[in-house]
Amino acid sequence: MSYQCFEVETRDGVTEIRLNRPDAYNSMVPAFWTELPRIIRDLDAGSETRVIVLSSTGKHFCAGMDLAVFTGGSSLGGQSKGEVGRERANLRRHILELQETFSSLERARVPVLAAVQGGAIGGAVDMITACDMRYMSEEAFICIQEINIGMTADVGTLQRLPKIIPEGVARELSYTGRRMPAAEAKECGLVNEVFPDPEALHAGVMAVARQIATKSPLAIWGTKEMINYSRDHSVEDSLNYIATWQTGMFHPTDMAETFKAKAEKRDPEFADLLPTGKPV
Repeated sequence: MSYQCFEVETRDGVTEIRLNRPDAYNSMVPAFWTELPRIIRDLDAGSETRVIVLSSTGKHFCAGMDLAVFTGGSSLGGQSKGEVGRERANLRRHILELQETFSSLERARVPVLAAVQGGAIGGAVDMITACDMRYMSEEAFICIQEINIGMTADVGTLQRLPKIIPEGVARELSYTGRRMPAAEAKECGLVNEVFPDPEALHAGVMAVARQIATKSPLAIWGTKEMINYSRDHSVEDSLNYIATWQTGMFHPTDMAETFKAKAEKRDPEFADLLPTGKPV
């Protein structure tokens, strides 16, 4: 299937989703907001993908929201279409739909890794904070651009970033709109690793993805589910949840394969997750 904003390629359990509008710095045009969640839902509903890598092309990873989203037919801009209360209610619904684009990354059964070269600006920060891990090339940076254009970021950055890096640092970035370079992003824990250039970045992130793809997909799914749940719940609630999860999901098949493969001096082979049927 072809997309306006993305290229999608799956190989050996790793699916790379590449932002592919380099001449426009991969800005988020209206099609972006429908294509990305559709791609994620399709991959998640299938069984071939064990890891997703979100990468890009061109000078910048992503320049954030395109002006087309604020103007024309979008409910974020343009002329009034009716009574103000109803119009604002539609706007709220539209913002929730935009948020769902990135929440789909979080809800996917498989890990999502972001490979950032150049700038991750505005909405791109919302996007990468919804990923499981982030990696950068040396020249890369992030910028919470919304404050610089007179608005409050509303698609996930302010909700997720303070749970990834120290709250004071997140507040500073959000209030000042300054650029955070890759080295500082690694120092504060936003990114896992910084690579010398975009080529090394891509190779390094794909290597991590391939390593994850060798693990039990069911165990990886459970691990992602538990980390995400624990972020937003107490330790007691989270322990209760993992006990319930294990009661239904834990079976010794993958463990037995691991021990058998070790005894036979080979790599273990795990069954894919079952497809879930038609994506919703």
